[in-house]
Amino acid sequence: MTELSFIHRYEPATDRSRPPLLLLHGTGGDENDLLGLGRMISPGSALLSPRGKILENGIPRFFRRLAEGVFDEEDVRFRANELADFFTEARKAYGLAAPIAVGFSNGANIAAAMLMLRPEALAGAALLRAMVPLSQAPDVDLAGKRVLMISGAMDPIIPAENAKRLAASLSTSGAEVQHEILPAGHNLSQTDLQLLVQWFGR
Repeated sequence: MTELSFIHRYEPATDRSRPPLLLLHGTGGDENDLLGLGRMISPGSALLSPRGKILENGIPRFFRRLAEGVFDEEDVRFRANELADFFTEARKAYGLAAPIAVGFSNGANIAAAMLMLRPEALAGAALLRAMVPLSQAPDVDLAGKRVLMISGAMDPIIPAENAKRLAASLSTSGAEVQHEILPAGHNLSQTDLQLLVQWFGR
């Protein structure tokens, strides 16, 4: 594994027609968490999976929060830029095209922040259980970027209104957003997997 600015796992592509995936774990996950999901939803894609650098009670995250659902927005901005810089390094090291981010929970939130702050770093994103990462969305052009958002109607962590606000904000910026709301909580379900496979298949 090449030494880069984030601890990470990398699996090279076996099917060059598939987009590379940037896999972003949830709170308490690590660089191994979403590799299996990546292989299932886009077989043959190159997989790049970094570990979040923030430790909260000893478990990794991608940015600091002040309380459940209350983000340190200054840190969100810093970490989103830091992650985009890491991907610029990784693209050179591994010869990758712009990836599609696949993020769960905290990973989905940093992916949404990257779309807003460094849109050139990503070709699109699949945001699983995401919420608004920045209270004031920057003025950004996301034309041509596809975004799948999957929310849980019974998610105890993310208010339904918050997820809808994020979908609307990305849409307003020009992204092609598909927002699915499942009868689920915060954890992923078989239906999440089916929706991801269909979306990547298109």
